[in-house]
Amino acid sequence: MYWDVKTVKPLPGYRIYVEIEDGRKGIFDLKPYLDHGVFRELRDVYYFNQVGILFGAVTWPHEQDIAPETLLAEMIP
Repeated sequence: MYWDVKTVKPLPGYRIYVEIEDGRKGIFDLKPYLDHGVFRELRDVYYFNQVGILFGAVTWPHEQDIAPETLLAEMIP
């Protein structure tokens, strides 16, 4: 789909750089999520840096994910 994530890279400060299939790109800040449920595990920088893409969504190995719709709504170009 046109809103699928095609590139994701971890950045310092619990942020990720994201490129979407339709050409949009920006920075998404995960700090607001780090105190909630399964996202607490992302506080470990080594684990945070294992970010990847699965089925067009930003994911981590233990099934944390950020849907493309959330990325688009909150990322800073």
